[in-house]
Amino acid sequence: MLCSLHLRDFVIVDQNHIDFGAGFTVFSGETGAGKSILIDALSLVLGGRGDSSVIRAGAERTEIIATFTTTPSTTAWLNTNDFEHNDELILRRLIDQQGRSRTYINGTPCTVAQLRELGAQLIDIHGQHAHQSLLNPQSQYTILDTQGQHLALSQQVAKAWQQWQQALSTYNHALTSSQLHQQELELVEWQIQQLTDLGLGEGDWERLSQEHQRLAHAQSLLDNAGHALHLLEADSGALPQLNSALHQLQSVLSHDPNLQNIYQILESAQIACAETISDLNSYVSDVELDPERLEHIDQQMSAAFSLARKHKCEPEALPDLLEQLMTRQQQLHQSVDIESLQTQVNKAQNHYTDLAEQLSKARAVTSQNLNHHVSAAMQQLSMLGGQFVVQLTPTDASAHGNEKVEFLVAGHPGVKPAPLTKVASGGELSRISLALSVIASQAARVPTLIFDEVDSGIGGAVAEVVGRLLHELGQRHQVLCVTHLPQVAAYGDTHYLVSKQTQNNATVSKIQQLNESERVEEISRMLGGIEITSTTRQHAKEMLGLTH
Repeated sequence: MLCSLHLRDFVIVDQNHIDFGAGFTVFSGETGAGKSILIDALSLVLGGRGDSSVIRAGAERTEIIATFTTTPSTTAWLNTNDFEHNDELILRRLIDQQGRSRTYINGTPCTVAQLRELGAQLIDIHGQHAHQSLLNPQSQYTILDTQGQHLALSQQVAKAWQQWQQALSTYNHALTSSQLHQQELELVEWQIQQLTDLGLGEGDWERLSQEHQRLAHAQSLLDNAGHALHLLEADSGALPQLNSALHQLQSVLSHDPNLQNIYQILESAQIACAETISDLNSYVSDVELDPERLEHIDQQMSAAFSLARKHKCEPEALPDLLEQLMTRQQQLHQSVDIESLQTQVNKAQNHYTDLAEQLSKARAVTSQNLNHHVSAAMQQLSMLGGQFVVQLTPTDASAHGNEKVEFLVAGHPGVKPAPLTKVASGGELSRISLALSVIASQAARVPTLIFDEVDSGIGGAVAEVVGRLLHELGQRHQVLCVTHLPQVAAYGDTHYLVSKQTQNNATVSKIQQLNESERVEEISRMLGGIEITSTTRQHAKEMLGLTH
């Protein structure tokens, strides 16, 4: 339920706070007083389109705050979308002079789309220019099924449809796989054989690369290592020279202790040089010139490069690829019971068909009842000869059943019923929505209903019927109605007056709740006449007395 609405610098409202109660609330006022401001503000805070034109002249930004009580559906939505919540739900929207919009749910920033999605569960605005849930095809299914008390059956049909489609998808996938898996298996086994013949194991590629480097440059390695060995151990080489240097210093060590450190360094160099000569001798003796081994490695590496290009990977990844192919080979060898899957599909289809046929029969009965009652209500609402039709068109099986549900309306006798979405008159659409809402009020998915100009083009006894119907609807929902008819206003449980005032040479709009005496004056004004007489006031009192 809508608990309160706070407006600041919105259109011609400087600041206004309205607290709402349950039941039927009416808003009235002179033409041009700004009665539509309330509807526009609620549309914005529920995610409607808005720009800087809604900001009051001279202000930097506009702010709208709407407070609601939570419902199970809104609580579930808040949980799903990770918004904090308690018993209160606060929606807030700000728009600045640059047209930038900031939106919040319970103080947490949100997107306009999230605001719109949540708002659809809170308020349904019935007006000439506002979208309505009745025009939503899904809502028409829900209204019909709820009115006929077979909503649970429709949900079972939707679930059975999903199960059938899942079983069918599994069967089709298995059937396709069974037809293709043999070809894939042959390919995989051929690829496995190629990789097995290659004989490349984990880490083998790195070892092969290193060995190939040695064999490919064996002669250069021998020549350079041999030359280095000669430079170290020849008569004029490094080792003999180091030995001579040590001998020269050894003979004079006793004369100067400072030479001891230099001598030790030379001695270490001599030892290192001798070890290096030993290592080089071992290296030279180990290096082999093996053209046959080099050719073998060349062929193996070439084969590895070829397979790597074919499989679009690096040569070192081929062992992992072999593992993957062997796993796939095992999967392809697993048998699939196609007949068992076909039986599951048939069982799921039969289950869906049984439920869908039950739903079709129930919808046919409910649609006739709904046609009769809504058409009758239309006569009361000054739509003489009008007709409401729930059209059930057979379609291919779907989650909605075996038929398409569509609401058709003819506003006048002799007119062929057409879809609600094609009804040209906003006033007619609002009254049809009112008739359907009163009759099928249990189908409403939102706690608050708003009717804007629902009484356009009617008066007298019909206006009184509209007021009574809205009051009845207010016993099940919170109903807000903008009206210019005293007959409708008199039925309100709460009455607000929207008026224009001049403050500091600026026109502002005020929304105030009326007490009993103020309400008599407003009803009197709505009854007409330049001057309000005692007779008019008495008439207003009588109207209020009859409705309450």
